[in-house]
Amino acid sequence: QVQLVASGGGLVQAGGSLRLSCAASGRTFSRYAVGWFRQAPGKERDIVAAISWSGSSTYYADSVKGRFTISKDNAENTVYLQANSLKPEDTAVYYCAARFGGSGYYTRDLNYDYWGQGTQVTVSS
Repeated sequence: QVQLVASGGGLVQAGGSLRLSCAASGRTFSRYAVGWFRQAPGKERDIVAAISWSGSSTYYADSVKGRFTISKDNAENTVYLQANSLKPEDTAVYYCAARFGGSGYYTRDLNYDYWGQGTQVTVSS
């Protein structure tokens, strides 16, 4: 069992940056693949970025490619999502999710077993 705590959200102006953190406790994070999802009001939850357990493979949704970076710090038991050049359409609740092992990254929410509580990102125009 692993517990996830997402943090780092907030209110930022368009063009600004935020670094979201997903901290794990209960188990070492080194063998877990992680994904970041987001859900805007009235919309479905969508994948934003994902990383394999080794950190060697990453995925980005087209909407964030070139602006967001996912990284994994196994020593800190934390996965980060660096979000730059933020746009109002990035406004959403951001969730991190994890699954043990596997191969590569995972982009569907049903692939993940553990979820954080979500952190709100609001980008003003």
